[in-house]
Amino acid sequence: MADSAQHRELQQGLEARGVKYALASYVDVHGVSKSKMVPISHLGRMMGGSELCTGAALDGVPQDISDEEVSPIPDPASAIICPWRPDVVWFASDLHCGGVPFEPCSRQIFKRVLGQAREMGYQFNFGIEPELFLLKEDASGNVVPVGDRDNLAKPAYDVRTTLDSVDVLDDIVEALNSVGYDVYSFDHEDGNGQFEIDFKFFEGLEMADRFVFFRLLVNEIAHEHGYFASFMPKPFADRAGSGAHYNMSLADIATGVNLFESADDPRGCDLGEAGYHFIGGILKHLPAICAVITPTVNSYKRLIKEGSMSGFTWAPVFACFGNNNRTNAVRVPLGGGRVELRAADISNNPYLGGALVLAAGLEGIREKIDPGAPHTDNMYLKTPEELASLNVSYLPRTLAEAVDAFEADPLSSQVFGQLMAQTFVDFKRQEWDSYMNHVSDWERDRYLKFY
Repeated sequence: MADSAQHRELQQGLEARGVKYALASYVDVHGVSKSKMVPISHLGRMMGGSELCTGAALDGVPQDISDEEVSPIPDPASAIICPWRPDVVWFASDLHCGGVPFEPCSRQIFKRVLGQAREMGYQFNFGIEPELFLLKEDASGNVVPVGDRDNLAKPAYDVRTTLDSVDVLDDIVEALNSVGYDVYSFDHEDGNGQFEIDFKFFEGLEMADRFVFFRLLVNEIAHEHGYFASFMPKPFADRAGSGAHYNMSLADIATGVNLFESADDPRGCDLGEAGYHFIGGILKHLPAICAVITPTVNSYKRLIKEGSMSGFTWAPVFACFGNNNRTNAVRVPLGGGRVELRAADISNNPYLGGALVLAAGLEGIREKIDPGAPHTDNMYLKTPEELASLNVSYLPRTLAEAVDAFEADPLSSQVFGQLMAQTFVDFKRQEWDSYMNHVSDWERDRYLKFY
């Protein structure tokens, strides 16, 4: 009865704000928002699981067409009224099946690991730095940047090309701030048409919810301008790719004190032992983690050290950590207090990525895994012999390598559950096989008249 009364109160409050429809959003394996829409008068029924969806119709949701359908149950605390469509409210939702939580649900997977953190006395603070391309089609159908003058070889931080795109950027920032993102900066990145938009961190689950909504919001507002947003990690071979760096810390659940901060760090990163052990766990499992945070064939074309017209790509290549040095996969930004995983890209599913990274970090704390001394040199310039002497290995070079590492690592099935882990492996191997069977323009250009 209490739930029914709360649902009625929520419905009435939304109706008073002009909301007509509700979306119960859940995600596929890519972290893309999917949903059914109901009139707001049926919100209570939707909260009770009335809306059924066929999981087999979605990428990487482990259901057969003969299975009982899944039901998205909205989280009332996650409600966001869509700024571009204020008569629609969006809810992050958990999938249920047969009246019980659906174990392979991405959001449920993350919630299980967050529960483990709470049992250890921790709150997981999570920030994601999204990079993306804002693009349009010209009169000839070519894909080009939004700004007509956005053609510099080194466009990073360029004022002119940022101002050329500021109309759509302003609408995006205003929309984000209207629903509590607190955007504190945005800038032109190293690719033509590429931007980064930075906003405050949140508790782990809320950050994952808001990252999913962020991509939806940006695409919808770009569409209103006649543009589109690309969340492809590496859309242009001669330009930098789009990351979504994970910034993470653990706080004492009772006091809120950041447990990664330390003013007395002999290793010079202003990081406490809990932070170092967290890094140790991430490095131990990083090859498997890459399959989830860099989850596409295209992701691995970003993870190269050179190939941008402006020089280095700024993307991580090696499984190592350091201080404020951006050539490490794991970085401790200036001032310490948080850990940044730079391998993550804009295409990742934040529930699955957040779950596996957090589980690895918690294991590092439980087992007191020491990551060693931080690397402060430019790791891009190290020879293979120097890397070997430092016991530093490459990150996976392809999606196939990363999926093999994911399958071989026991942590994957512990976090995902056996069914979702195997479904993920099977889906990603199919993606890789499809890519390998594709004949590309590069191959035709190179070989068609070669002999």
